[in-house]
Amino acid sequence: MPVISFSHQLRLLAEAQPHRPAITCGERSVTRAEFVELADDLAVELRGLGVVADDMVTIALPNSIDWFVAFAAAWRLGAIPQPISSRLPAREIDAIVELADPKVVIGVPDGSISGRSTLPIGHTAPVRDPQTEPLPDLVSSAWKAPTSGGSTGRPKLIVSGDPALIDPDVTPPLLLGKDGCLVMPGPLYHNGPLSWSALSLLYGNHVVVLPRFDPEHTLQAIQQHSATVLYTVPTIMKRIWRLPDEARNAYDLSSLQVMWHLAEPCPEWLKQVWIDWLGADRIFELYGGTEAQTRTIITGAEWLAHRGSVGLPDPGTVLIADADGNQLPAGEMGEVWLRNTRDTPTYRYVGAEARQREGGWESLGDMGYLDADGYLYLGDRAADMILSGGANIYPAEVEAAIQEHDAVRSCAVIGLPDDDMGNVVHAIVEADAGAIQQHELLQFLAERLVAYKLPRTIEFVDQALRDDAGKVRRSALRAQRLAG
Repeated sequence: MPVISFSHQLRLLAEAQPHRPAITCGERSVTRAEFVELADDLAVELRGLGVVADDMVTIALPNSIDWFVAFAAAWRLGAIPQPISSRLPAREIDAIVELADPKVVIGVPDGSISGRSTLPIGHTAPVRDPQTEPLPDLVSSAWKAPTSGGSTGRPKLIVSGDPALIDPDVTPPLLLGKDGCLVMPGPLYHNGPLSWSALSLLYGNHVVVLPRFDPEHTLQAIQQHSATVLYTVPTIMKRIWRLPDEARNAYDLSSLQVMWHLAEPCPEWLKQVWIDWLGADRIFELYGGTEAQTRTIITGAEWLAHRGSVGLPDPGTVLIADADGNQLPAGEMGEVWLRNTRDTPTYRYVGAEARQREGGWESLGDMGYLDADGYLYLGDRAADMILSGGANIYPAEVEAAIQEHDAVRSCAVIGLPDDDMGNVVHAIVEADAGAIQQHELLQFLAERLVAYKLPRTIEFVDQALRDDAGKVRRSALRAQRLAG
């Protein structure tokens, strides 16, 4: 079969097995047939509001079946779904809407955005009139356009270079399989959860998305729906691992074939305990940006032979360079440059310019090195690195040590200015009040870190520092403390 539109594929799946569940979120489920009908109803409504092919449709919905309906409705019109967090403040929504220029914003209060049609959370499109003009089979020129604030804090859109086309006969990407089940505990507006969920749906898998991440509910969903694939980030992995043994071991995970983790550095100790728990053959890690210039994947078995690596890049796709742009030899830390080797672009920015160098190389700001076998190891983003007393300190390394402590829920490490050292390490730690004292945590860290990497100051907070996608914006945390 030749490539077909996403919309056509969803209709074929519905015709083949109309009563098979397509999406489950919380207590609500829809079948394939029901899902296609809901998407077509919304597509007709969006068309009436002026949405045409290649328009963006901004989607500010929380994890829900409605989120998928909005995506599929945009595809049906040849429009580009443009997801954002449902919890963004109005000023940030306005900045993104200015970039995306959508005719319709879904998931905001009626009339809240001047000059745009709006549909609130919980809105259900009217059922189509049988006399309504049929919807044509259109293809979105870009199948998604998620946002990223990056290290600057200014929003940008990352518009996919791939149209909404699929070859239903090929082996699904990302080991998703067909007619299986994905459990998705992450927030759908982020690129990873978005991509795994949408592609799973398109290849006929049942997508079970949690309304909001809960560690035990994640395990419960795997057992209840006989999940074959689980998507995680290290923050999710840690919260599941920190469950009491009797809770974590109470669920049957034998159906699970693949556990993915990505989006943030994974501490070695955390990856090891998951390998010990589920087995190396079920653990897979992916490194790559939303920009998709290239990616690396490493299996659990490979990781045991190259501890800390994120995988072996394809030849000619990764280069490590120093601050002057000189290529570095194996084992030396530098900036990671990525190259797309296909004939067409993998993305375009709206609201930003790519960081590029001669030869088609682009940087996302990550630091890393290649070992003698060509495997890639990551440090931190260059903008997050702390220069203290002439030494480079990578926050992720310090954070990994802090997170080993049982009392720590989440943490972030930043550099704060110091007259003597230039910068000093400041740790922000989420923990229950009184669960751990500063001197106790420092003693714990002294057994794991060289002295110059130890935090000079520790701040305890009672709110999560990373979201459910594992993301933390260190630049914003630093700015808040400098302003305070």
